[in-house]
Amino acid sequence: MISILIIDDEEKLRGLLARIIQSEGFSVTQAADLKSGFRKLEQQHFDVVLCDVKLPDGSGVDFVRKVKSAFPTVEILLLTAFGTIPDGIQAMKNGAFDYIVKGDDNDRIIPLLYKAAESSRLREKVHYLQAQLGDRHSFDAIIGKSRAISGAIDLARKVSVTDSTVLLLGETGTGKEVFARAIHQNSKRSDRSFVALNCSAFGKDLLESELFGYKQGAFTGAVKDKKGFIEEADGGTLFLDEIGEMPLGLQAKLLRVLESGEFVRVGDTTPKKSNFRLIAATNRDLKTESENGHFRSDLYFRLNIFEVQIPPLRERLKDIPALVEFYVAHFSEKINRKNTIVSPDFVSVLQHYAWPGNIRELRNAIERSLILASDDGLTVDLLPFEIRNSEATTSRSVSAFSIAGAEKLQIQKVLNYTKGNKAEAARLLEIGIATLYRKIEEYRLEK
Repeated sequence: MISILIIDDEEKLRGLLARIIQSEGFSVTQAADLKSGFRKLEQQHFDVVLCDVKLPDGSGVDFVRKVKSAFPTVEILLLTAFGTIPDGIQAMKNGAFDYIVKGDDNDRIIPLLYKAAESSRLREKVHYLQAQLGDRHSFDAIIGKSRAISGAIDLARKVSVTDSTVLLLGETGTGKEVFARAIHQNSKRSDRSFVALNCSAFGKDLLESELFGYKQGAFTGAVKDKKGFIEEADGGTLFLDEIGEMPLGLQAKLLRVLESGEFVRVGDTTPKKSNFRLIAATNRDLKTESENGHFRSDLYFRLNIFEVQIPPLRERLKDIPALVEFYVAHFSEKINRKNTIVSPDFVSVLQHYAWPGNIRELRNAIERSLILASDDGLTVDLLPFEIRNSEATTSRSVSAFSIAGAEKLQIQKVLNYTKGNKAEAARLLEIGIATLYRKIEEYRLEK
């Protein structure tokens, strides 16, 4: 039932309004002044407040701002006399839904109440979804209690409350964007945009136009002005993933933006400003890259104000049971599978694998296993061959730090990277294709 609070010091008018509104099936509560009205708002939920402008203990115009600050999903309709219409307009600027002129707008009251109530319910839904999103991107949502991941979380949590630039380092698939979103969500910019751009996904020219935006006619296909990611991130956070892939020319332009806060769209001459917080991520060693001339040293030092190293999964194997539990629940819900039983051997094998693809590879392995699973639940035979085959050899050779064990792991890592393309793997390993086939057979790396 839609609930309405009427605040008016004229008892007869208040009673009349209450009867009219109740006849439409609304639940109505009354208050004679702002103080008692606000107390009722604190005590129970209301969808809409119908409030007079002039009350003994204050102005309804100012009251609008107070209510919207404390109860953002509540809509407010202001009751105003003809001579105080400017007050009604000001109240709307303060956040009121609309205003009604006493005696002249009686026919508008009920339709406006329905519209305001609908708006209130929509605000509640958005508020709920935003709260869920905040929970999903919080530091508490990062799974793991190992020392390696806990240390990274502690560092990221400390820097999140500042406005400092953050550089996230880690292998592909370790969850750098998850950390970036958590930093943003825990910052004072959390109510503004989080804009993410993967620098390795675009060529030089396209990356520049995506980052800085462009002016109509700047190039073929630029039929209208377009905001870039820097402009979209104004007031919020810009996350540049794989920043080590950014061409040197663009690095110089980005450095200027970081130093001055100004940028120019492609094809334009007028500078624009954007106040954003930068979080960058890379799987490269930027210090070495800068020393070798592949990355600007001045940009590296500008980015490296606060560095957070995200550990690879092989350094936090204690977290695998918790990760398995989470992803099993997540994917079971997606495919409508209930009461999935996970065998201890299934988890044990996962804890003995080197995980060259990190969290992303684990996630994919669990999703695949759930799709293939029968009523017996998750068993070892459902895992990809390279994971199943790793336990006996990895536990023996890697723990002994043997050359053969290291060679096996490197070959497997490269084969995973090339998605089984043996010619490409042999090229990257700098060995002959015949040698690679012999090593694959020797180490039993495939069926």
